[in-house]
Amino acid sequence: MSKNNLYQSLVEKLEEISHLNGVMSTMGWDQEVMMPAGAAQARSKQIATLAGIIHERMTHPSLGECLEMLQEKCNQENAIERCNILEARRQYDLMTRIPKRLVQALAELGSRGQTTWVQARRDNTFDSFAPVIQEFLTLKKEWASCAFPEMQPYDANLDLFERGTTSAEVSVIFDQLKTALIPLIDSIRGHDYQPDTSFLKGYFAIDKQAELARIISKDIGFDFQKGRMDVSVHPFCGGSHPTDVRITTRYTELDFIESLYAAIHETGHALYEQGRMPGYEDLPVSESLTMGIHESQSLFWERMIGQSRVFCAHYFELISKTFPDNFQNKTADSLYQAVNACQPGLIRVEADELTYPLHVILRFEIEKDLFEDKIAVEDLPAVWNEKMVSYLGISPPNDSLGVLQDSHWSAGAFGYFPSYTLGAIYACQFYAAAQKDLGDIESKITAGEFAPIKHWLNEKIHSQGRLYTPRELVLRITGEPLNGMRLIEYLEAKYGELYRLNGKGISA
Repeated sequence: MSKNNLYQSLVEKLEEISHLNGVMSTMGWDQEVMMPAGAAQARSKQIATLAGIIHERMTHPSLGECLEMLQEKCNQENAIERCNILEARRQYDLMTRIPKRLVQALAELGSRGQTTWVQARRDNTFDSFAPVIQEFLTLKKEWASCAFPEMQPYDANLDLFERGTTSAEVSVIFDQLKTALIPLIDSIRGHDYQPDTSFLKGYFAIDKQAELARIISKDIGFDFQKGRMDVSVHPFCGGSHPTDVRITTRYTELDFIESLYAAIHETGHALYEQGRMPGYEDLPVSESLTMGIHESQSLFWERMIGQSRVFCAHYFELISKTFPDNFQNKTADSLYQAVNACQPGLIRVEADELTYPLHVILRFEIEKDLFEDKIAVEDLPAVWNEKMVSYLGISPPNDSLGVLQDSHWSAGAFGYFPSYTLGAIYACQFYAAAQKDLGDIESKITAGEFAPIKHWLNEKIHSQGRLYTPRELVLRITGEPLNGMRLIEYLEAKYGELYRLNGKGISA
């Protein structure tokens, strides 16, 4: 068979796997958004069966033979073909090391675990969810020993989300952040000046919140002809293809900020998915890089743009007209200060950007200790609460507001949490690069001209797929590697100005 025919055969096999994964993603979205509760057991079996079929396709000998022959004939001058071959080979080698039995067990537990977590969170019963965590730890350690036997188990799981990054490297960055942020937060906590946030609480009609979220999501570039926005217990971005991207948020009548910024955050993820490499959407070359890079896109829009002074100024009139009773005698600057107020809280997804990294660091340290058998599952609530007091000065009154608040462990997504803060660092670096390339980016935000910013991200990041490693991509765009000091400098400057502090955190 000629090289061209071989490569076309590979493309067909990879596209079929992509289509099956798309079906799996849609089933997962349905489970979290629309599925009746009574279907949970049937759905877990459906997902396990489909996971087995996908595993068979990904480990079929004919795929391995095709890849073996293509690697010998790989055209080093065609970057897209080379990337598809190398990425497919890496995935094939990985999947052939994982028994089908283990793949199905993980898929079934993920489906069952999500349902169990929702109920445990609702009932504030950690004991009912603890067995799921324990079972996942057992399976994920077995998975690690099969997939990456040369790695420590937690590093192998971390590699799924941050390829090429070790927990030791993350620990260095996170220790740097803790050293800088805890004293800054303590200074702000005891400062005389505190922004007025009272007007962000009250009554906010959910239909008005939903309308506002859709308007702003569309303004910054989400294509509703190729996506939709719904409601789920935990906001997320999913879907089956760049032409079918699903985002969710959640609403409460007492607070519109959470739903709005969750929608902006998930829109950032969605723009990445909708902007993937045209013409190659079902092939590995088009896939996103690490979750840290993906989170950088959501945080770029949510934090760097959405919580900026100029963004608040641009949307102040719309927001105040949407909720007129709540915004009487308030200004755009009032909104800016309120949405950026540093108020250590219990819930990660509601945290301000200054305290958010500490929520992530807490989870990273717990996960690492779980995998290293330094703490037991039954001790998780106590360990969680101790770290919350140490890092943020507050203690959860119950497990629903503490160790049960996130959905990640119900899906076995150990190693995911570091991506949020690595993404925040990347976002700072990408924003500085965009400012340099686009000129006065703040004037564009002031005018509501988001298209040039979205197009810059499409060109520099979204459409590049997996042509470069994360390190290569960041270096190409920013001129430097991942640099935790960029996040520290950004937060110190922003919150120093907001709270009228000097560099040492003392009132000026």
